[in-house]
Amino acid sequence: MAAVFLLVGAIGLVVLLISLFAGELGEFGHPDADGPFSVPAIAALLGGVGFGGAAATSVLPEALPDAVTVLLALAVGVAVAVPLAWGALRLSRALRDMPTQETLTRHHLIGAQGVVVSAVPSPGFGEVRLSLAGQQLKFAARSDLPLLPGTPVYVVEALSETAVQVVSTAPDPMLLIPPEPGGNP
Repeated sequence: MAAVFLLVGAIGLVVLLISLFAGELGEFGHPDADGPFSVPAIAALLGGVGFGGAAATSVLPEALPDAVTVLLALAVGVAVAVPLAWGALRLSRALRDMPTQETLTRHHLIGAQGVVVSAVPSPGFGEVRLSLAGQQLKFAARSDLPLLPGTPVYVVEALSETAVQVVSTAPDPMLLIPPEPGGNP
């Protein structure tokens, strides 16, 4: 009798794994099916009834009549299956409705703020660290004026996917230009 419950549990587990890795199952799982009739909920229900019933049959006394053993095992299986189905339903809804952000492109770089990491000569490229979509990313940077490390910057143009044109947002950019060697400070 435990073997029958184990088989039902295994079928539920296989259906759940297939639905997680391959999506809804053809005609069985309608794409608009939600709630207690979704494939993950039904699979979890089958798995809970099967494995819960098998566990119950293993601890019930063998002296009980078969009909009583089946009814008790089925009751335990349903008691295990309902929370499992509810959890599967909640998890599948959370995964399906998870908010995602669009993929960042070079156009998202314009207006980003950051700081110079490696000096930006004029002409030439240096490096800046920009805060973009909550992430700190490094880019090659060009500026009309030379910029020292630590200078706050603002992106005015995306030259490519990895290079930007920046301007200083420091109060007085001339204070950030290093003195020429051998000149007056």
